[in-house]
Amino acid sequence: MQIHVVQNGQSLYGIAQAYGINYQEIAQANELPDPSRIVVGQALVIPITGSYHWVQPGQSLYVIAQMYGLTVNELATINRLSPSQNLRVGQRLYIPARPKKTAESLLYVEPRTPVTEVMIDEVRQRVDALTYLAMFSYEAQRDGSLKAPSIDDIPNIASAAGAANALVVSNLENFAFNADLAHVLFTDQAAQNRLFGNLIQVANEIGYKDIHFDFELLHPEDRELYNSFLRNARDRFHQAGFTISTALAPMTSDVRTGIYGAHDYRAHGEIVDFVSLMTYEWGYTYSDPQAVSPIGPVRNVVEYAVSQIPSEKIFLGQNLYGYDWSTPYPSQGGSAARAISPQQAILIATDREVDIEYDYVAQAPNFEYTDDTGVRHVVWFEDARSIQAKFDLIKQFNLRGIMYWKLGLAFPQNWLLLEDNFAIRKIT
Repeated sequence: MQIHVVQNGQSLYGIAQAYGINYQEIAQANELPDPSRIVVGQALVIPITGSYHWVQPGQSLYVIAQMYGLTVNELATINRLSPSQNLRVGQRLYIPARPKKTAESLLYVEPRTPVTEVMIDEVRQRVDALTYLAMFSYEAQRDGSLKAPSIDDIPNIASAAGAANALVVSNLENFAFNADLAHVLFTDQAAQNRLFGNLIQVANEIGYKDIHFDFELLHPEDRELYNSFLRNARDRFHQAGFTISTALAPMTSDVRTGIYGAHDYRAHGEIVDFVSLMTYEWGYTYSDPQAVSPIGPVRNVVEYAVSQIPSEKIFLGQNLYGYDWSTPYPSQGGSAARAISPQQAILIATDREVDIEYDYVAQAPNFEYTDDTGVRHVVWFEDARSIQAKFDLIKQFNLRGIMYWKLGLAFPQNWLLLEDNFAIRKIT
């Protein structure tokens, strides 16, 4: 597959001709509601095997071959050229598909009560591309009991497609992560044992394969207590035939204070079977406009993580959403940003007829527009280019795979590129 960025004056029909396919194929792959309406700067995934390279000034077969990890003879043979042949600017060369890296994928699903048919349909649509479907969340209670989410038939749909179900247990209480609740479970041995027993019982009843702790915003002084809690959980879960995993806050050093202080990367890397890095939310609901997961800060977290945790245990976290900020911004006393899917962002840019810009430092698309009331907006979101940058990071650091937050936010390009980049491992 190939990523094409729409240029001024281009139509979907003309783009399709350049790649030798029908424009309806591009429209269907990218789920374009109106193929006649595309905007400058919009990234499209072209559903072809391999890709094409258009020769730029000064490029030779040698230069281009190096760009794609080929030899000059390989590139020349594929394109029926002589290895010594001079190239024309604008000449199209075919680049064969590269071997896929084997990786795992984990997708959080957060069903509401009642579970909607839309949610069920989305699960059916995505499970083939998943190693794990993670049910968010079973809320741990202070006495060790569990408050279960509505799950309907979701676990059966996942397992039928070969995706392992993961039980996510959180320290949510009254819709917020609660450090005091977690502290009780860390220190009350009877409640802790009851919690572990309840988790094993539910996992057996529903068919969960992994028990995943998403304990956040803990007291930093509870760091060692949390580590001990996880060791106890690991021993119980492994004996019962389950794996154990954790979600980790995005850190770049061994911080022991503040809201991330209780997350001990090195200890989690030793204790659990795998971890999910929450490498997103630099731009968030109450921030000023910026990329949600800029590649530089994400890379910094990964570099620290692989220094503390075996790379084969690490899932890179990825948001399936962006934000629409309106003026005045939160720091200026304005309202919170609105979460939107990448597909919604494209529709806004199309309806407002504004060009999409791309920040090559953050590796993220963005645009500005004015609404019908004259209010100025800034949108940062994800597209094919930004997700490919994260896939390249996974390959570079040989990570276990990618974790997504969360199901229900339309981003068809992600799933196309996930399949194009990786052979997704199934463990059931």
